[in-house]
Amino acid sequence: MTDRQFAVLGAEGPKAYFASRTRRTLGHAYLFSGVPGVGKKTFARRLAQSLLCAENGDRVLGYCGSCASCHLFESASATHPDFLEHNGTLKIGDSDGAMGFHEGEDLTSRDVVRQLMMRSYSGGMRILLLGDIEFATHHAANALLKFVEEPPQGVLLLLTTATPGKIISTIRSRVSELRFSSLTRNELVQILCSEGVSSDEATLTAAMAHGSLLKARALLGAEQEASLRSAVAAWFFDVVEGRTPETGWATRETLDEGVELVRTLARDWMVLSTQTQSPVLAGDFITRLRELRPLQSSAAIALLASLDEARSISTTNVPPAMVAERIRMAVYSAVR
Repeated sequence: MTDRQFAVLGAEGPKAYFASRTRRTLGHAYLFSGVPGVGKKTFARRLAQSLLCAENGDRVLGYCGSCASCHLFESASATHPDFLEHNGTLKIGDSDGAMGFHEGEDLTSRDVVRQLMMRSYSGGMRILLLGDIEFATHHAANALLKFVEEPPQGVLLLLTTATPGKIISTIRSRVSELRFSSLTRNELVQILCSEGVSSDEATLTAAMAHGSLLKARALLGAEQEASLRSAVAAWFFDVVEGRTPETGWATRETLDEGVELVRTLARDWMVLSTQTQSPVLAGDFITRLRELRPLQSSAAIALLASLDEARSISTTNVPPAMVAERIRMAVYSAVR
C-alpha cells in the first residue's frame, strides 16, 4: 500500500488514540476540546480524509494523498460528497424539505440529522464536522440528540469546542471526548515557517503565543499591520516635507489600507491647520502632524478630492505603483 501520511503537528494523545483503533472499533461521535488555535479542526479534517481515503484499508489514521478521495480534500474548489463541515452556531431549523449533503448555507440541527440519514455517495462512511459547535437553543441541541443516541450505521460525527462545559450533558455524555493540548513552541515555529514566516520572527511570535496558532497568526497580523501603517506614514511625511521617499508601500494587498491611511492623515492635517474642534483620527501621529506647515483651505479641499479619486482608481486594474504616484503628486501639490 502507498505510504500513509497525516499532516498534523502536535496532538500526540489523539494521534495515539486513533492509531490504536480500527474502523470496527471506532466510536460514532467524538468531541475534540482544547483552547482555540491548537489544531482541533485541522485534526478532524485529516481524520476525515484518512477514513475516506481509498487506499487506507481498515486503518483509521493516515491517508495516501494521491487517490481521488484525497484529491478532493486537497482541492480548494471541490468538496468531498461524504464529508460535510459546518462551523459555529446551529439553530433548530425546519423539519420539512429535502436537502443534499452540501446544499444550503445556514445549516441547522434538523438539516444535520436529515443529511446524516442519507446514503454514502462512495459506498463507505459519511462524516460530519461541527467546528466550534454552539447551539442557539436547547431545542437545537435536542434536535441533534436523537442522532447521538441512535446513530445510523457508517456515520461519524466530529465536534470541536473550546468550551465543552457549554455543551448540554445529554450530548456530552454520549460522545467520546479527546483533549487537545497546547502546541509546543517548536511546533508553532514549524507551522509558521511553513507559512512563509522567517525563522527569527516565527521563534519570537511562538514565544508570545502560549501554544495557540490562532494567537500566533493574530500577533503576526498585528505586527504586519503596524509595520504597513508606519511605512505609509513615513512615506506621507517625507512627501509633505519635500523629501523623496526611500521606499514604496503600494502593492495589490496593501493598497486599500495605505490609501485610507493617507486620506486619514490628510484629513487630520486639515483639521489641525484650521483649528476646528473635530477629533484627530490618527492619534499615534499627532505630534508629527502638528509639526507640519498649516494647510491652506483651498489646498486641503483639492487634496482630499484627489485622494478620493485615487481611492476610486485603486479598485480598478491600475497598477498600485501608479496609484501611489498619483497620491504623491497630489500631496506634493498641496504644499507647493
